[in-house]
Parts: sequence; structure tokens; C-alpha cells
Amino acid sequence: MDQTHPPRARRGGKQASPAGAADSGTHSVTGSAAAGAAHSAEDRFDDEDYPAYSMGMAAEMLGVTPTFLRALGAAHLIEPKRSSGGHRRYSRYQLRLAARARELVDQGTPVEAACRIIILEDQLAEALRINAEYERERTAGN
Repeated sequence: MDQTHPPRARRGGKQASPAGAADSGTHSVTGSAAAGAAHSAEDRFDDEDYPAYSMGMAAEMLGVTPTFLRALGAAHLIEPKRSSGGHRRYSRYQLRLAARARELVDQGTPVEAACRIIILEDQLAEALRINAEYERERTAGN
């Protein structure tokens, strides 16, 4: 499998479709803020993928610089959505990935390697989730 970052499972069993997966093979969360307008406020509170945080707020929350967040985008770990004005917007899920990247970088891991480690961790977690689901279905069928 050549894909660097798989679609991840979302609540309710839906799959997040990686934007540009056929082109670049990366899991990226891109789009416009207008796409989120169809969601109710309650849905946004529960949606880990809703781009609620500006770059400045995300950087402040994580204790990193905006340059670090851009580097994670360049390494294809996270690709923020864009507001109608073109500003980067980050989701809670993306902030968790960025926090994990910061942990690894703080331990001396280069940014590119940290991003690859996180992608592999995410792929493993997804494979384990799929295997557990398959096992539940298999045992329920017996």
C-alpha cells in the first residue's frame, strides 16, 4: 500500500476520505470553512475534524511556532482547512497529531521522521481497529 496516511475512522463508523488521496497519497483535511456551514453548532462541538482553531491559537495551545505547524503540513502529517479568507484552520484531531509530533521532536527526532512515525502509528491503530471489528463479526456469526 503506497498511501502514506490512511483515512481514519470517525464516529458512527464513517470514514474520513483523504482529500487528494489518489493524487498525493496523503491524509489531508482540506476544504473551505463554508463546507462546515451545513453543520449545526452542536455537531461542531462533537466533531473532532471541525476546523475550529486558527494557526495562532493552535500554535499557542501547543507551545509551538506557526512555522512548526507549516512544517507538519509540508511533511504531509496535517493539512489544515482554509477559511474563506484563506487562513489555516486546525481541528482537534490535527492538534493531537501536532502535539505528538512536538513530543517526538522535543526528544530529538527530526520533523520528517516524527511525521512518518505518527503516520505509521495511525495506520497500526486503524489496522487493529479493523481487525477487532472483523473478529467481533466473526465470533458473532458463530
